[in-house]
Amino acid sequence: MDDIADLKYDIDRKLEKETTNLSTLRESLKKSSTNTQNMLGILTSFESRLQRLEDTIVPVYNETENLRRRQENIEKTLHTVDNVLGYYHAAKDVEPVIREGPGASDLDTYISYMDKLLRAMRYFTTNNPASKELDQLTRIYDDGKENLQHEFRALLTRHGRPVPPILIMDLLGTDEELPPVGTDTDLFALEHLPEKVVEQLSDISKWLVANDSSTEFTKYYYAARASMLTKSLQGLKEHLKTSSGSSTTHVGQHSPAMNNKFRGTKDTPVRKSMKKMTLKGFKKASSTLMAGRSPFEPGHRRQGSSTESMKEEHVDVETDQYITQLTALLRLMQSESHLMMGIIPEKYQRNIFDNTVQQALDMIVSEGEMLATTAKRNIGRHEFTAVLSIFPIVKHLRTVRPEFDLILEGCQAPTRSKLISLLSTLDSTGAKALEEFHDSVRNDSDKAMPRDGTVHELANHTIIFLEQLQDYAETAGAMLLMHGEQAAPSQSTITTDACRLRLADYMTRVLSALGLNLTNKAEMYSDPALKPIFMLNNFNYILKSLKRSGLLELLHAWNPQVADVYETQITEQKRSYSESWNKVLHFIMEVDKPISVQRTQNTEVVKLKDKDRQNIKDRFTGFNKELEEIYKIQKGYAVPDPELRESLKADNKKYITLRYEVFLNKYKSLNFTKNTHKYIKYDVVGVESLIDKFFDASA
Repeated sequence: MDDIADLKYDIDRKLEKETTNLSTLRESLKKSSTNTQNMLGILTSFESRLQRLEDTIVPVYNETENLRRRQENIEKTLHTVDNVLGYYHAAKDVEPVIREGPGASDLDTYISYMDKLLRAMRYFTTNNPASKELDQLTRIYDDGKENLQHEFRALLTRHGRPVPPILIMDLLGTDEELPPVGTDTDLFALEHLPEKVVEQLSDISKWLVANDSSTEFTKYYYAARASMLTKSLQGLKEHLKTSSGSSTTHVGQHSPAMNNKFRGTKDTPVRKSMKKMTLKGFKKASSTLMAGRSPFEPGHRRQGSSTESMKEEHVDVETDQYITQLTALLRLMQSESHLMMGIIPEKYQRNIFDNTVQQALDMIVSEGEMLATTAKRNIGRHEFTAVLSIFPIVKHLRTVRPEFDLILEGCQAPTRSKLISLLSTLDSTGAKALEEFHDSVRNDSDKAMPRDGTVHELANHTIIFLEQLQDYAETAGAMLLMHGEQAAPSQSTITTDACRLRLADYMTRVLSALGLNLTNKAEMYSDPALKPIFMLNNFNYILKSLKRSGLLELLHAWNPQVADVYETQITEQKRSYSESWNKVLHFIMEVDKPISVQRTQNTEVVKLKDKDRQNIKDRFTGFNKELEEIYKIQKGYAVPDPELRESLKADNKKYITLRYEVFLNKYKSLNFTKNTHKYIKYDVVGVESLIDKFFDASA
């Protein structure tokens, strides 16, 4: 009984304790509820105050923004009004200066006023073409153009002067090697016009070309320069005649004074052997010319005939004078070309140069034909010793013809063919020039590679050279057969077909050397994708040029597989180029599959793991990054040929989009991210659109 009483006592005590705890809990709950109600009241009051503040501030903010925009519009309007007012006052502002002409003011100021007229004319043409202001501006502008053309002609006439004979003789007598084009040389040191005048002429010509469709100023230029070139040669001719008059040596007489006959006059420089002077001086000029414009290796020089053998030849005064004039013409033409490049825009240079040298070239060719006629008369009279006087001219023409061809490159065919009648015995020199061209293509060490992988200048020059050579296939083939490495035993064995085959063999060797050189040059690119682009451009250019020019038909006569070789090379380079997409493909090719195909077939029940979701995100992110990176790089590549360019784009699309479409279709419907556009930046059309912008730096 005592145990039961104790147990009942314990239970009552615990019940009392729990009752006390429950009462305490209820009091705490009541206090918490009271605090909650108080806090809700405070928050509600705070919210209403914030709403009242917002209702007060927002209208003020909107009004301030409206005022700012109005101020900005007012400022823009004032600026536009100022510009428009300037157009209305342009005629009044510039007319006094335009009337006075560029000679009465600073040329830069005058041209700036002409530009101001142009801007005003464009404004009225667009906004008010029927206005009287436009008529006035047009009249003043036309007067300004005429004044500029008049000033151009006046500068040429006022400052132009023939080159003194003494200076020409000094140029021909120098023995120092000429440095490459672009450096100060005695050849280009001829001051045909003061430097300031050259700058003014250049400024005027550039402005006229840019703003006037008329090319009247070009006629002024070549008329003035042609006159100066002809007068320079005539002055040299008179000087040589006067100087030779002091020599008592008879024509054809064996005399040691032959090479020193110009010592007699005080104002005549001491001359070295004319043959040594003309040949060495010409080789130096050729070095300069080749370095800048020929397909030959910069600095490479084709060797002339032996100086010692030239000394042994006996020449008369007339022949000696003609050789001097011929060399002087070349040097003056080179100097005129250099002068013209500093004045005339490039697209007019070849036509102007053609017209500039016509008269002087006609004069030299006419004198050469007279000498040839004299030689024929001597042959008719059986005076064969006298005929020897023509040999130095022929020998000299063999040496200088390649350089004349180079300086006349781009001129009209009649101009380039004027010396052909005087070069009938140039077989040996022609063969030497061809072999040296092959060597220069093979050994060209120019490291100035095109940054965008376009056609190399060497390939361009080589194809141009071969295309020009095609016009003289039989002649060039005969030169190679008679004087080349595999010379024919006799001329009787040479046929037309043999000449063409020999030339085809030569061209094949040149193209082979070109291909090897281009392959070596391609290794200079650090970008592995740019190497095949460079080779593709060059191989494609070569093959298309061969087809277009008809050279391929000639080459097939020697080697029927020429086209196939280039087609194979093009295919191989395309394959190499496709490797540049490996980094892009890495992210969309299913090498290590993040999700099995079976699991993606029913997208509604697929629940991706965090690892799988991240894997998919990484693949899309990597693909986007690499695609944009390759676009950024390859839009700077150049593929000049439209057909090749579109072919590469089509290959890229075929190579990438098919794989990307499979990849995209597999994962785009999966719930791997809430921000789908962040990872799926491109659909298939977007990828194709991006590829369409490749090889376009302006994209």
